[in-house]
Amino acid sequence: MKDELKSLSLAILLSFIAIYTVNYFFGTTPQQATPEQISEIEQAAEQLKNTSLPEKVENVLKSPEAVVAEDSRIKFENPSVSGSIRLRGARFDDLYLKKYDTTLEENSPKVELLKPIQTANQYFADLGWLSLDKKTVLPSANTIWSTQGNEKLSPENPVTLSWNNNNGLLFTRKISIDDNYLFTVVDTVENKTDRDVDLFPYALISRNIKDMVQTRSVVHEGMNGVIDNTLREFKFSDLDDGETESFETTGGWLGFSDRYWFSALIVNNNDKATVTFKNNGDFNYQVDFLGSRVIVPAHKAKSYTYTFFAGAKEVKLLDKYAQDNGFPKFDLAVDFGWYYFLTKPFFYILDFLYGFLGNMGWAILLFAALLRLLMFPIINKSYTSMAKMKALQPKIADIQKKYGDNKLLIQQATLELYKREKINPASGCLPILIQIPIFFSLYKVLNIAIEIRHAPFIGWIKDLSAPDPMTLSQILHIYVPGFLDIGLWPIFMGFTMWIQQKLNPAPINKDQAMMFTLLPVFFTFMLGHFASGLVIYWTLSNVLSIIQQKVILYKNGVA
Repeated sequence: MKDELKSLSLAILLSFIAIYTVNYFFGTTPQQATPEQISEIEQAAEQLKNTSLPEKVENVLKSPEAVVAEDSRIKFENPSVSGSIRLRGARFDDLYLKKYDTTLEENSPKVELLKPIQTANQYFADLGWLSLDKKTVLPSANTIWSTQGNEKLSPENPVTLSWNNNNGLLFTRKISIDDNYLFTVVDTVENKTDRDVDLFPYALISRNIKDMVQTRSVVHEGMNGVIDNTLREFKFSDLDDGETESFETTGGWLGFSDRYWFSALIVNNNDKATVTFKNNGDFNYQVDFLGSRVIVPAHKAKSYTYTFFAGAKEVKLLDKYAQDNGFPKFDLAVDFGWYYFLTKPFFYILDFLYGFLGNMGWAILLFAALLRLLMFPIINKSYTSMAKMKALQPKIADIQKKYGDNKLLIQQATLELYKREKINPASGCLPILIQIPIFFSLYKVLNIAIEIRHAPFIGWIKDLSAPDPMTLSQILHIYVPGFLDIGLWPIFMGFTMWIQQKLNPAPINKDQAMMFTLLPVFFTFMLGHFASGLVIYWTLSNVLSIIQQKVILYKNGVA
């Protein structure tokens, strides 16, 4: 029995040895990720973290023109952008928006989006490969790429760069640009060695905000992206020095968002990637993604395609990219806010009216009139109820005289009067409730739509997205504190709001009446620093309301 047990044990041991030997020398690579492979991905992510640390910048900053002149570059130009790609590192770090001026002044420079290192607010994009094998020599930020053929990038002429690591790997980079703001980069690795090479594709956008003027706008400014079909947003203040936020995604995009400008890396829809938002310290922020492993077999080649957007937040163009290129929810690069279901349609209506009228100011006024017409039945019913309440003011005055300072009895008697006359006092609040989401949606549109930036109206209004420049200090030629220094259009708006209030029945409570009296003053100074387009809309809306109320009061015999 002992001999049989020994024989069985020896057979089992020999079987394990045989299975292990066969698997070791002839086994295939498992399809599913093993713990070792997962660890490798984490190692690659850590390598990306170390690779992408911001470069040391000299204490003395230079002008972008001076820095650009120091390196060999590939120039690019299309109807929307111009700039250059640095051959050292094949870096995107020099890009101007040809259709947009920095200010309204004559000969104002074009908006500069991407900037090289050693300049204020450096802002650039890098992409490439990583390897866990330290012996594999890969292109880096200091690699000098060679050009092949065409040396100026345009929509009709893509450029091709190459670099040989002299260890059996040839790297080729084909860069294309469309007519707008989209770059497509196809990275190819040709493996001339006798062994397979494992690589990880990566891309990053790095930005320094030390000298950037940050606005207190309702528009999101910072890092954002659509990760696994969900919008993620991080203000610069959300991440402390050295802090990172990482996510796993299939497809999607990530980038930096300003009020009107935007940069983004788009992850291939069929690729799984690790996406990271990080604060590298010293005002340096970065977004990056690490793609899935790419195995380049011996004596073969493999490619990976990157897509990089750098330009203006033109809503119709972003929608076109989402539809034609499959970029998920690319329009959410524009901060439409909570009222997305109103804000985006409002934009398209305004844009259509602008195309019809040729002036965004008139488009806003026509939009206000159309909204008033659309809500006419509801508001008309509300104003009719308010007119009946105003007609009862003498009777309410008698009630107040009868009960003196007894507020409870006054309120009860007034409500009984409304009940007998079949009047709903709450109906007067309906127009205000309807206006609130409309107001905030239009406020968003006027703050986010680049189509309204620098759009003129009539007279002194040269930019509907900016506050009225004809302020009290300019008119009176005296010093006026900032909060009180408002323009003429806000004053017009406050005046129309005061007239409209006088047409409404006075509140029963004297404290409430005092508060309502001060509302026009409060709104005048609050909206005085808002976009002039919004103030113009509100003013016309008030004028139309006054006309409608006057007609209804006349029909109900109220003086």
